[in-house]
Amino acid sequence: MQESRALRRQKLKMNMAEKEVEAIIITSPANRYYLSGFELHDPQCNESAGYLLITPDRDYLLTDPRYLEEGKEFFSDEDIFIYTRDKFKQIQGYLKKIGVVMLGFEPQWMNYEYYTALSQEFEMVPVKGLVEDLRFLKDARELELLRKSCSLNHKVFARIEEMLCPGLLEKDIAWEAEKLFREEGASELGFSTIVAAGERSALPHASPGSKVLEKGMPLLVDMGCRYQDYCSDQSRTFWVGPGEDVFFRQTRDLVRQAQDLVIEWIAPGKPISEAYKRVKTYFAEHGVDGYFTHSLGHGIGLETHEAPSLGPDTKGEFVPGMVVTVEPGLYYAGWGGVRWEYMVLITDNGVEIL
Repeated sequence: MQESRALRRQKLKMNMAEKEVEAIIITSPANRYYLSGFELHDPQCNESAGYLLITPDRDYLLTDPRYLEEGKEFFSDEDIFIYTRDKFKQIQGYLKKIGVVMLGFEPQWMNYEYYTALSQEFEMVPVKGLVEDLRFLKDARELELLRKSCSLNHKVFARIEEMLCPGLLEKDIAWEAEKLFREEGASELGFSTIVAAGERSALPHASPGSKVLEKGMPLLVDMGCRYQDYCSDQSRTFWVGPGEDVFFRQTRDLVRQAQDLVIEWIAPGKPISEAYKRVKTYFAEHGVDGYFTHSLGHGIGLETHEAPSLGPDTKGEFVPGMVVTVEPGLYYAGWGGVRWEYMVLITDNGVEIL
């Protein structure tokens, strides 16, 4: 793995050279991990485990004493800088010591306080997407882990579907899903499980609560796990009890037909934005496009939501090695909603449903 991470850093340096960026500081946790193997997660949203400094000749880890021993697993002692109390001032001094003048940064990940401190000493250059562009395409090891993560999700979904019955609470289902993921080998959830019954299934990101499942209502479940750091993400919508409602069946059929239509269309070289537009047009032909209220999907890997977004304004084309979700949905306030989600790999000829 360390060889592949070194290769990733080399590719990043090539991109930096094209943009004439002399050095870049990596503040995104997922990008930090992708490039080095060090710490996928920060301790919390207002605290960082550390930063990478990538230069043409050497790569450095900037972190605090808590992470010194872990850092040594990935960097030599001379390439680790430990800051303590006034980290901004200490990092400034270290960057000047090793000769940094121009510093590229990830604008979507650097907070204003940090930017202000560094800009007093360095020419700050925003370089959005340099690492994310590398993460678009998954290598063989990443694809292996994504397949295993997705397979685990399928297994848990099958167990969840077996247990569904009137009387359960939304939060009971979410807790059972989390236990099953852990028991089957997941390290953690990929995101907080969505379980939404009845009219609450019209809320695409509803949090599971105390609503009781009753006969004759839709139930939306959207869940995923993290297997050896790689995420899965799938949605299914069920009918509670026997005798599916006609409107539910029609809505589910429209959603799945739209999904089939676009999956059959996706192939290398085709514009990403067109995928969304095809589903939107299909729904418009059936008079329901106003109830499709989110993008068609998103990239997935070390993060549940990563580039590219399958939206109407996304630039670029599908390329072999991308893994994206395809998740059309229709949502009706006061009744409920239906979403169906697959993870798909873009292949040389089309797609593979994971």
